[in-house]
Amino acid sequence: MNEHQPRHLAQVANATDRSFGIVFTIFFAIVGLLPLFSAHPVRIWAFIVSTLFLLLALLRPSSLAPLNKLWTKFGALLHRIVSPVALGVLFFLVVTPTGLLMRLFGKDPLRLRLDRNAKSYWIERSPPGPDAESLKNQF
Repeated sequence: MNEHQPRHLAQVANATDRSFGIVFTIFFAIVGLLPLFSAHPVRIWAFIVSTLFLLLALLRPSSLAPLNKLWTKFGALLHRIVSPVALGVLFFLVVTPTGLLMRLFGKDPLRLRLDRNAKSYWIERSPPGPDAESLKNQF
């Protein structure tokens, strides 16, 4: 996908069915062992599900294809919800307060403020930049 292509046309590469099964094998094994850290008994049901995923991933990975496709669609749905929320939170909790504080303290790092006394906004470079000749064939 390039930057000019609409997002809804982007193709998401699915994980292979085998790797999907192995990831869920590990996930359910961790879920089964997690209670050990708080002195609780292991979760047998999680080990059964983990073993089932492992067997399917190794012996018949194609049987995991519907679950893999469903999981990918769920991930895309989460992306559509979480990404704008996270960016909004970041903007309103970091960028906006920073801008307000800079405005409060009179900072203008980009020098965007209008200066009525300035003849020009040109900034002289010392030493001057590269030769104009070097900019002709950039690539």
